[in-house]
Amino acid sequence: MARPFGIPVHVSPYWFIVAGIFVIIYANDLSAALSGSMRYVVAAAFVILLYLSVLVHELSHSVVARGYGLPVRRILLYPLGGISEIEREAPTPGREFAVAGAGPALSLALGAVGWGLAQLWQYGVSGALVRQLMFANIIVGVFNLLPGLPLDGGRMLRAVIWKFTGKPGSATIAAAWVGRILALALLAIPFFSGGLAGGDIVSTLWVLVIAVFMWTGASQSIKATRFRERLPALQARRLARKAISVPASTPLAEAVRQADAAGARAVVVVDHDNKPLAILNEQAVTATPPQRRPWVDVGSMARTIDQGLILNADLGGMALLDAIRRAPASEYLLVDASGQVVGVLSASDLDQVFAGV
Repeated sequence: MARPFGIPVHVSPYWFIVAGIFVIIYANDLSAALSGSMRYVVAAAFVILLYLSVLVHELSHSVVARGYGLPVRRILLYPLGGISEIEREAPTPGREFAVAGAGPALSLALGAVGWGLAQLWQYGVSGALVRQLMFANIIVGVFNLLPGLPLDGGRMLRAVIWKFTGKPGSATIAAAWVGRILALALLAIPFFSGGLAGGDIVSTLWVLVIAVFMWTGASQSIKATRFRERLPALQARRLARKAISVPASTPLAEAVRQADAAGARAVVVVDHDNKPLAILNEQAVTATPPQRRPWVDVGSMARTIDQGLILNADLGGMALLDAIRRAPASEYLLVDASGQVVGVLSASDLDQVFAGV
């Protein structure tokens, strides 16, 4: 939609649907003060100004992040607010605190400006818009200061815990659990306020939606942290399965027998020069009944080794995951720097590394 400060701003298609609902709800609230189409014009103006405030909030995060040398991919506006997609984590808790705090600080500053303008325009349509915008920015600023992920206050809490413990992973999980507790507290509000017993059903629904958003965001933060903690264990050479080499005409039963005798868990099909041609698919072997295996050759059940399926055995961490994303498959051939076969990497073994994340 735009590139303020060179940062791409994208808008979710669902935003237009929710913005339309906001316009209708707010226009109905204005029915006592305004009549005809004017109330829809005022409602639409308020919704646009509200999301411009959200954009400014996110821009403050992005500008501060870029000031610290952190690349910003884009800003995405979605129905419940916005997000700044910062590609790298801040290297220090102090910078993390500054990037996170920039958004609420600017929202509260906009709220203060709105209060000042409200003293000038106290009546009429302009006064109503200014007051609504003032309240919206104050609410956005205060709400985002709540100390639980995925809110900005949660990131600030994470920075503080990180500073005192020196453990960013543990700080993330602690802040995320506070976010989960806050989500449960929000879910309890309708019960204690009478919202589910004849109260404002629209407000109740929004509280429930926000609570679900917070719980989901906090859970994703925990999952991402556990994912990063397991990355050091993701080493291709360590996960390599020992492999035997057989010609394509070898019966499947014989290939399985040779693999069992050698203590191998993978079979590589080679040509007459012992050059790898294909990898025997484990799932295909499992699905083949033992009585059929003597009559099926391995060449018919193997996947040809494309260039993307040949990986350096020394790959690890995100580099290994990136290589796998570029060429999704069930098995990969691992080779060393000289091109010699080290073994076979199975996608199912990778799944085991992240089991339970």
